[in-house]
Amino acid sequence: MRLVTADAVPTMTPLPGGVSSDIWRVDLPDGPVCVKRALARLKVDAVWEVPIERNRYEWAWMQEVARIAPESVPPLMAQDPASGCFVMGFLAPETHPVWKSLLQRGIALADTAAAVGRRLVTIHAATADRPDVAQRFATDHIFHAIRLEPYLLAAARRHPDLASRLGDMAAHTAATKRALVHGDTSPKNVLVGPDGPVLLDAECAWYGDPAFDLAFCLNHLLLKCLWVPGATAGFLASFDALADAYVAGVTWEAPATVERRAAHLLPGLLLARVDGKSPVEYLTTETDRGLVRRVATALLLRPTDTLVSVRQAWTDALAEAGE
Repeated sequence: MRLVTADAVPTMTPLPGGVSSDIWRVDLPDGPVCVKRALARLKVDAVWEVPIERNRYEWAWMQEVARIAPESVPPLMAQDPASGCFVMGFLAPETHPVWKSLLQRGIALADTAAAVGRRLVTIHAATADRPDVAQRFATDHIFHAIRLEPYLLAAARRHPDLASRLGDMAAHTAATKRALVHGDTSPKNVLVGPDGPVLLDAECAWYGDPAFDLAFCLNHLLLKCLWVPGATAGFLASFDALADAYVAGVTWEAPATVERRAAHLLPGLLLARVDGKSPVEYLTTETDRGLVRRVATALLLRPTDTLVSVRQAWTDALAEAGE
């Protein structure tokens, strides 16, 4: 990528991150950069293999979003498709803390969540019903391998009584083609910067159902109540703020239609984070996992069309459990 001379030996430091890529800080003469390389086999206990070409689509997602809202992504520097690598500007944690790290410390601000909701819906609205974007992100095989199969379908195998419902959910999600989807809108992939949220790790980039991004992020805010119980009120307020900000910005179809799909997806994603291939690492007790299963099962068997109803079912379960 011609960012260093052939004889240069820059300092390279591995960075913590998710399970799907190698990520390094590389200190160049002009300052640090971040290099990311996709892995063919993810770093989880279950066998989970996905195409490394997703690195190319992640780069393309960042380029597309940079045209829509440039402050939403890091500075883009270089790409090497042959090696499955790209380089972006390094954003220091002092100025761009990871949202998950703030939530872990109980810092759950509704304003931050609302900003994430507005950023997501801005990207979705700008790419909705655009055949050119749909053609460039026809990544159904990647989305199936990295999202639908290890989340919804893996959970279905663990719960035969819910398999039909989860299978239909996966099929309906796969068939819904409305906007450019990030696919991994977890707080660990959001930096809280001075100019608003910065989105990382768009390896699941796909032209499909924007409700997936909304549900995926809201799911994490519910689960955080079991991780940091003392901040439950903040997490639930953040849930409402993100949902309200997002739904208010929907322009490509009736907002209630998107909300209904997100409300139907949420319990499937809840169950997937305890019984799929990528369980959240902080639910370590059977008591907490059991609570998630109970809420998810009830909502899967009796779906609700509103996000506030999902949040209320979760709140009621927490109160019953004494959380």
